[in-house]
Amino acid sequence: MSYLRIWLHCVWTTNRRIPYLRDELRSEVILHIRNNAKIKGIYIDHINGYYEHLHALISLAGNQTVSEIIQKIKGESSFWINKNKLTRLKFEWQDDFYSVSIGMPQLDNLRKYIRNQEQHHQKVSFQEELDLLIEEYKLQKIRD
Repeated sequence: MSYLRIWLHCVWTTNRRIPYLRDELRSEVILHIRNNAKIKGIYIDHINGYYEHLHALISLAGNQTVSEIIQKIKGESSFWINKNKLTRLKFEWQDDFYSVSIGMPQLDNLRKYIRNQEQHHQKVSFQEELDLLIEEYKLQKIRD
């Protein structure tokens, strides 16, 4: 019997980074995403975010691709938000997303980071966070 455990840190944003995901709506959307992911066989270990983005720690199954699971999560949740008229304007996720594999030793730190998004973004803006991720990516490319 094969054993496969691939952990992914995934981040996606609202279209044009419109801050739709304020407090109660963010909680509703996260709960809906969790429930829908279970139905679709997507294992979300942790999920949280801030006004214009979500972070998720996802365990990828052997028959899943990153693009497939993110499309299922984003597509169904935006449909649900619009069907239930949870935003004044049409809700959309940005097409792009960020995903990186995570090693087992990093899991606890990432879980804590995802849980504490509100506190984190009191100190660091989402743009600053993105800039750091991009810089980290560029440094890794240089090392490779």
